[in-house]
Amino acid sequence: MRIVCPICGERDSREFSCRGSAVSLWRPAFEASDDTWNDYVHLRENPAGESSELWHHEAGCSSWLVVLRDTRTHEVIKCELAEEVKSES
Repeated sequence: MRIVCPICGERDSREFSCRGSAVSLWRPAFEASDDTWNDYVHLRENPAGESSELWHHEAGCSSWLVVLRDTRTHEVIKCELAEEVKSES
């Protein structure tokens, strides 16, 4: 699998580590209810198809990336810097 890092360009996926769903970028407020925090920590979708994931470019520029990937084919559809994705929301 190849990932196009916005800073380094196209790289082999072995340079990166997947850290799970990109939902972790949108954590609840500190004072959110216990139910809200429970859902955030424990409930994740497991789609067969497009999935937005948080990846770290460990062997490159050390950037955090949001990778939109098809879990059935491993096709990388889109790759953006996590800080830009978070600021858009």
